Amino acid sequence: MSSDQAKTLRDLRQQADARRRTSQTDVPSTRVIAVTSGKGGVGKTNCVANLAVELSRRGRKVLILDADLGLANVDILLGLAPNGHLGDVLSGIREIGEIILHGPEGVDLLPAASGIAEVTALSEAQKARLKMALERLRDSYDTLLVDTGAGISSNVIYFAGAAQDVVVVVTPEPTALADAYAVIKVLRNRRKVRRFQLLVNQVHQVSAAEAVHERLLRVAERFLDVEINLLGHIYADSAVQRAVMEQGPLVQLYPTAPAARCFAQIAQRLDMLPPPMRDGAVDRFWDHLLKAEGA
Repeated sequence: MSSDQAKTLRDLRQQADARRRTSQTDVPSTRVIAVTSGKGGVGKTNCVANLAVELSRRGRKVLILDADLGLANVDILLGLAPNGHLGDVLSGIREIGEIILHGPEGVDLLPAASGIAEVTALSEAQKARLKMALERLRDSYDTLLVDTGAGISSNVIYFAGAAQDVVVVVTPEPTALADAYAVIKVLRNRRKVRRFQLLVNQVHQVSAAEAVHERLLRVAERFLDVEINLLGHIYADSAVQRAVMEQGPLVQLYPTAPAARCFAQIAQRLDMLPPPMRDGAVDRFWDHLLKAEGA
C-alpha cells in the first residue's frame, strides 16, 4: 500500500469515527421514569400530570404512558378525550401516532388502558408489534413518564422494573408507608431495582416528609440493599382538588398555589438526577419490559 493510499484510508476512518461520534451526540437518550405507589389514593396520577407539565416547561419533550391498565385517568386530569388505545395498535386498527393525545404545554399522552389487560398475556406476535410501534417514538421524546398502577401486581412490577428511575409516591399515613415499603421490596427482589426516589404527598410541613423518609429508610437499610432518596414533598392544598374538578394540571390553573411550587421544585430535582445506570432509550425500555420473566 502506497503512502497516499494509507493516508486516504486513515482519512476515511477518521471521517467514519467523526460521523459515529456525531450520531451518538445528536440522538439524545430517552429517560424512562416510572411513578408508582403501594396503594391507591395517594395522588400518584396527579403527580405524573403536573410533573410532566413542569418538565416540559424545562425544555423536555415529554410523553406520558398511562400504564394503570385498570384505572387509567391521566387523560381526565389533562382534560383530554382518547380516540384509541394500545389495543387498537396491537390489533392493527390504528397506528401508534393516531392514538397519541396532545396535552397542555407540549405534553403528549399514550393511553394504554383497555389496550393491554395483562403484559404476561400478550402473544409473541403482539409483543413484537408493540415493540415495533414504540420504537417509532424513540427519537421524538427525551422523557417518558410511566404512570403505573398501585400495588404489586405483575403489570406494576413489569413497568416499574423496566424503567431507569422509579419514583414512589406515598403519604404520611401508616398504611401508605407500609405499602410503599412492600413495592420497594418486591421491585428489589424480583427486578433488582436498587435506587428509588421518594415523593411524599399531602403533607402540612416539611418535617412530616422528612419523618416519612427516615422511617422508610431505617427499615429498608435493615432488610434491603437499596438507596432511597427523598425527591421532595407536596403540600396538602385545596387548590389540588379544584384543579382536578376543572380537569386541568394544578401548575397551569393555579401556578402560585403552594403545591404547584412544590411540583416545580421536584421537576427540577428530577431533571438533575445523575445519569441512570441502565440504557434509557424507549426501545430498550420495552425490551426490558417484554422480555421480563414472570413475577
